[in-house]
Parts: sequence; C-alpha cells; structure tokens
Amino acid sequence: MKPAGTLRQVSDFSDFSRGHWLQELLCQGEEPSHVLSSPDGQHLLVLQKSRSPPLPQVVAFQRHGIGGADLERNWQQPQPALVGLLFLQSPGTSGSSALALVWEHGRTEVWHFVVAVGWQLLQTLELCQGARARIVSVCSQGASLVWCEERPPLDAHSDMSKCAFRFCVCTRALELGEHGVRLGTLRIVLHNSPEYQVLASPQHVFLVPATASFATTSKFLLIWHPEKAKLIITAPSAGFVHSKALRSGSESDFRKLLLGSVGLLSCLAPLDIHTSAVSNSGGLLLVSTKGAVNMVEPDGTQRHVFDLEGGPLAQGSPVQLKTFGSILACVLAGVLYLVDQNSGRLIEKKILNMKEVHFLESPGEEDSIQLLAQTGIYSFSFSKPEDSSRPEPCLVEMVFEEACRYYQRRSLSSSKLTVEKLKKGGVFQAPVALAAILQHSLCQKQKPARGLQDTYTKLLSTMSLELQSYMSLELLKTCVVCAPESEVESYCEELVEQEVSRVLHSDMDKDNLAYLNSVFASFPKAAWKATRSCLQLQQNGDGLLVARATPEVWKKVLGGPQQEEVGQNGVVPLFELICASFLRFKPKWLPSFVELTQQYVSISWAYSSKEGPEGRVPLYKRALGVLARKNKCSEADDEMELELLLCSKRPKAVLQALHLLIRLKRWQRVVEVAEKFSKLSPLLNKEIFTTLLAEFAQHRELDPYLDMLWPLCPAELTASDILTVVLQHLPRAQEDPVPFSSEGNQLTVGLLKPLLQRVVQRPCVRDEMYSDALQSPTFPPPTPPREH
Repeated sequence: MKPAGTLRQVSDFSDFSRGHWLQELLCQGEEPSHVLSSPDGQHLLVLQKSRSPPLPQVVAFQRHGIGGADLERNWQQPQPALVGLLFLQSPGTSGSSALALVWEHGRTEVWHFVVAVGWQLLQTLELCQGARARIVSVCSQGASLVWCEERPPLDAHSDMSKCAFRFCVCTRALELGEHGVRLGTLRIVLHNSPEYQVLASPQHVFLVPATASFATTSKFLLIWHPEKAKLIITAPSAGFVHSKALRSGSESDFRKLLLGSVGLLSCLAPLDIHTSAVSNSGGLLLVSTKGAVNMVEPDGTQRHVFDLEGGPLAQGSPVQLKTFGSILACVLAGVLYLVDQNSGRLIEKKILNMKEVHFLESPGEEDSIQLLAQTGIYSFSFSKPEDSSRPEPCLVEMVFEEACRYYQRRSLSSSKLTVEKLKKGGVFQAPVALAAILQHSLCQKQKPARGLQDTYTKLLSTMSLELQSYMSLELLKTCVVCAPESEVESYCEELVEQEVSRVLHSDMDKDNLAYLNSVFASFPKAAWKATRSCLQLQQNGDGLLVARATPEVWKKVLGGPQQEEVGQNGVVPLFELICASFLRFKPKWLPSFVELTQQYVSISWAYSSKEGPEGRVPLYKRALGVLARKNKCSEADDEMELELLLCSKRPKAVLQALHLLIRLKRWQRVVEVAEKFSKLSPLLNKEIFTTLLAEFAQHRELDPYLDMLWPLCPAELTASDILTVVLQHLPRAQEDPVPFSSEGNQLTVGLLKPLLQRVVQRPCVRDEMYSDALQSPTFPPPTPPREH
C-alpha cells in the first residue's frame, strides 16, 4: 500500500447560498436521509426528515454564489412519500440544471435552474396511469424515466403467491424544453413481476430484487438493454446468463421470461446483497453481507473486486460506494477504502474522524475525492495507480501459492506445504528467486535491478524475454479493460492468442486444460484464430492443408489429458476442442487436419503404442465423437462423417464408409472409393469387391459401373468363389421363379459373363508361382556339390 493521501478542507459552507442553514441541517440530531450532488458540482440537494414538526424538507443549496431563487419544498405527512430525487439530462435547456421530485403515487415535479434566475417549477406530471399504482423505485436513464410500480389486485383476498407478482417495470420519455416538459407514452418493460430496485447506467438498467421480494425470484438479477430491446437474466455467482429479446408485449411477461430457466434457477442460492450502486463504467457494484465487493458487467458476468475488512456486515450498517475514474471509493464504519477497480488492489485506507460523510461529484478532478461532512467539504487527494502491467505484491504471493501447489503434487510427505514454510524454509529456491526478480526488476521499469544476488542477475538476463512477454500481456489486459467497445474485440483476440500460445508451451495438466476449455467457450472466434496461428495452419498452392507447428506443440495437442482422465465435468481434451472449432468455423478443413495429425503420430509414436494417442482411441473416432455431439444434424454432417472415415485409411473405417455410401445409394461415389482404396492392400481389395459383388447380386443399381467394378476382382478369386457369393446374396422371390420374368431387375448370366470370362482366361495363380522354375534353362536344376 502507498503512503497515505492528504485530507484537507476545501469549504466551510461559506461558498454556498445559506451556508449556515446547510451546516445546521447537517448538525441536527437526525441525519439527512439523502444527499445528492448535481453532475456539475454546483448544487447540493438535501432531503431532511425532522422529528417535530413532521415536515420533510427538500432544500437545494447553490455553490460559488451563482445566485437566483432557492428551492425549498415542504409537505405534510399525509401526502405520499417521496421516492426519487433525480438530476435529469436536459439537452433542450442548455446552461441549466434540471431536477425531478417523484412521489410514491406517481406525481412528479420537474424543476430547472437558470443562472441569475434560480430554481423554477417547469411542470407537474403524473407518471402512473392507474389511481391505485404506487412507485417503489425510480431512476433516470438517458432522456427517460424508468420505475418499478406496484399495482395492487382488485380482490383483497387474492392468493399471496399471485400478489407477489403484482409489480411492473415501466418507462416514459421525458423531454425538457425552455418552457415546459413533454412526457412520452407509457411503455411497460416487464409486467407481473416481483418488486425490483431500478438502477440506471448510461446504456443499461439493472433490476435488483428487493430484500422483501419473493424467495424464488431473489436468486437472480435482470439487466435491461433499451437500445437492443432485450433483457438479460443473470445469476452471477453461479455463472448463469440468459438473454431474451423483447419483440412483443406478450414476451415482456415475467413468468414467460423465466419459462425455460425455472428448473435451473430454482436450484440456486438467493443473492447475497447488502448494498448496490452503479459505477461510472456502467457496471453494477454489489456488496455482500460478508463484505465482498463484486462488479456485475452489463453482459451479466461477474468479477470480484475487493473484500472489506471487519467481517460480516450488519443489516443497518451503511456502506457508501462511489467510483472516480478507475478508483472505487468505499466508506464503511468511518474508514475510507480506495481500490483499483481493474486489479482489485488496495491503494489507500484512511480512518476518517467524521461521524457521517457523503460523496460529492468532483468533475475535472480525477486524483481527488470530495466528501461532505458536518463541518464542511473535504478533498482527499491520492496518487493515481501506476500502469497495471507493473507487478503488485499479490503477484509475488501468487508465485508462492503456485509453487505450493507444484511442490505439494510432487511431495511424498503427508504434511501440508504453506506459503510461510516456502518463504522461511530455504529448501525451495526457485520461488524465492522468481519473487526477488519480480520485486526488484519489473517494479523499476527501464532501471537497472538493484539489490539482486549475482545468481539472480544471471537468471534475470536469461528470463528477460519471458518477463517482457508478461509485461506486454499485462498491458494488453489493461487495454481490454479500458478500451472502448469498438476496440474490445481486437484486443480480446490478441489476448486470447497470447493465452493459448502460453498454455501450449507449458505443462498440459488438468488445470490448464480446464482453463483452455473456458477460453474456447467464452471466446470461440478468437480461440479459433489463436489455434490457426499457434499450429500455423494454412493452405498451400495445391489447396492442401499444411501445418508448421513444432513437435512440442503437436505433443500438447495430441498427448494431453484424455477424456477418461479429465472426467465427465464438461472438460474435453484439446484435440476435441480444436476439432469443434474446425466444425464451427472451417468444417471442410477438419478431415485434412485429422490426416495431418495421423501423419505426425506415425512419425512420433510407434504404431499401436499405448503412450501415443492412436494406442487409445483412434483420432478419426475422436473427431467423429465431436461431430456426433452437434445439436443439429444435416446432410453436410453425413458428408463430413464419410470424409473422416476415409481420411483415416484404416480398413475398418473404409469399409464403414463404403457401407454408409451404399445405404445412401450414392453408387458413383461407391465405385470411386472402391477404385481408390482397393490399391491399399490385397485383403482390403477382397473385402471391398466381395461387398460390391453381394450388392450387385441383389439389385441392378451397379449395372452402369460394371466396366469399372470387374477390374477390381482379386486374383485369388475363382469362378466358383464368385458364383458362391452371388448365390448367397440373391434376393428371395415371393413366388416360384419363372424362366422369363417381365421384371427387369433380375440377375442374368449375361451380366455375369464378362466377369466369369475374365476370371477363366486369367492365368492360374498356381501356374504363376512355378513359372520361374518352368522357364529355367536346365530342368531339374543341378545337384549342389557335396562338402567333404
């Protein structure tokens, strides 16, 4: 952690209009229930609840003496409660601020502030259409208001389970002008829903279940994307994300929205939410009752940011959250935490000697935070975090944790190895040396390493390239986090390529394989490009697929943990991962890739070696297994199955492909495959010819191809053998056969005559065996001389 920042007072309320009154309000026994700062920092809004008399007050204070009429709004207690104080976007009222006061029954007052004029009431509106509607939460999203309202059932004795879904989420456009407000038509985003708290980011609206919500519906969040007209259901801790397009009014029904996910969501634990707030990057910050701070991104994914100290949080203990650039500021029990959102590193921890503080907007000041206290406004200055590619203390801890796992797996001792033992034991020098190098070299960019031992200095020179790769990778991760949405895809592709390359050049254990599975699942297109790059796959001038990967990479692709080793937890071996990418992005290359892998296997491992991949399940069968797991089957899949069977060139696979072609009645392709693969071996030639001869005996589909089929007849087949096969496979007639049938599908001697003539006229195999001896110049050969 860095040296402490400085806390200084920047205002004693003398620069505010009626500053003494503001100080009196803040110093009263009752704490202000709500303090709101305008985006430009010029106005401070205080909602004060006094004990006696019961007069809630909304008071706006102006800063820097900009002058004009003040805003002070009082109302008696019978009036419905105030549920929203919102500063609005006012493009039509340049140079002014706009404010909306929203009451529980839907009445909304819109005020605007003009310099030298002050606050003026623009218009009073009615947001809700029903007289019995009650707003429970409201937010401002762009130029619209979004709220959750309760619509009580007409029947007072309705079923309680139905009453739990008596809320709906609505939105209306709100256009501000110089002389009035134009309210758009009411649109229901979601109806028949439970109670939600609505929180708006610049592009999205988060729907967080209320604490008293129905138990089943408090297990997930909803994220509404107004521009894309879709809702995302997410249970972040369980990794569940489901998107639903909102194209018609019927699809905005809450129960229909969950129709396909009820079974899965019912098994989840309820969300643990103590406090929620929206960050300036558009994510949702959630603080759990255990003190864990997490960020839910607009796409529904969640990442852990930081853990607050002090153990479990009580229900009434307030936690304030505010983001300033990439810094997350959090106040809990009088302690200010400053955390880097990107890395989760604690930058600053400051104990505040103040009873109650509130965050204020501080536009233009990225390295300071403004806090409102009872005695004035304070500014806390801090130094911005350096480039996150710099290694942090947690990185050094990660080195020792990884070393613990590594040595523990290879240890024969039953005692557990800990980080403290590694640091103090002095037995294992590798993690100590690496930690020293990281602390002394990478932390001092472009400076010579100081305080390193000679052996460490030599090791540093050897590791320089790896350290540079690490720094570039960390810098790339920072670019991914900070890049605009249009550039994220290109950065992700580069990041995935580096990660896939790194894993392929390290030990391919179960953890690395599971990590690659998650990368391929999260970034399929980027992982496909990374695979092509790492294997150097491309087509040559003849259109054939070639790969220039190193033998080490090939061994990782083919020799990593297999399916029986990784279990049934959804993780698949690397070869299957790559085959699935081929099927998705370049299916016509898959047979060529399998053929390439078989060529490499034949070079690197002995045939049927149990250490090699072919000694377990043949590669073509593993590729066929990937094809079989596809959700939808098509004619292209049949063709792919044929190509995978034929590219293996195994006799059983070739015969299986031949039978598949016969079943599909693709006779032209049947004969082409027979001509090509009969040359591989005499035994395969005999099997192919016998199979086709049996088909020839049953029907007349092969008659046009007999001129190509008869030359494939093996030399050892005799006329008797041929007639035996034909007679065994003749179709059985339903009636007594007649000499001259009117049907033209019967086998005749005339069709067999060319084959029988070919066999009879062919020299006998036995004669060929003795032809050399019969043509010898002397017969019998001379007797060899005897040895005395």
